[in-house]
Amino acid sequence: MKTVHSILAAFVLIAIAMVVFNAVMSLKREEKFKAGDRKLGLIALILTHTQLIIGLITFYISDWYMELRRLGMGGAMKDSEIRLMSVEHPLMMIIAIALITVGWSKHKKATEDKAKFKSFVIFYGLALLVILSRVPWAQWFQ
Repeated sequence: MKTVHSILAAFVLIAIAMVVFNAVMSLKREEKFKAGDRKLGLIALILTHTQLIIGLITFYISDWYMELRRLGMGGAMKDSEIRLMSVEHPLMMIIAIALITVGWSKHKKATEDKAKFKSFVIFYGLALLVILSRVPWAQWFQ
């Protein structure tokens, strides 16, 4: 599961980055919102939600979860590595996925093309920053 979670994470990062880049460039060029723009946002949305499910499964079968249960929240907060893997990473990824979901919902309600692209830039962009801030880079490549 950890391998699947790590591989899918790369696809998630690429998809979100593509959505943000496409939206920024389309805003700059004042383009119409096309079906391809919508599909790109939807792919990123689906990938992130799939990643959440796989991540939760991975978390609950991991040594980090067992360590969190053993130490309790107070003990886990004293160890930076355990805190990152068992508290910060899961919490921030859930926040990022919520941002992407809000961005998707807001783009659907928007009537102007510019507003649709802005929703993607703001919410998917914030989600990308949140994700990049709490990816456990040292753990990813083990």
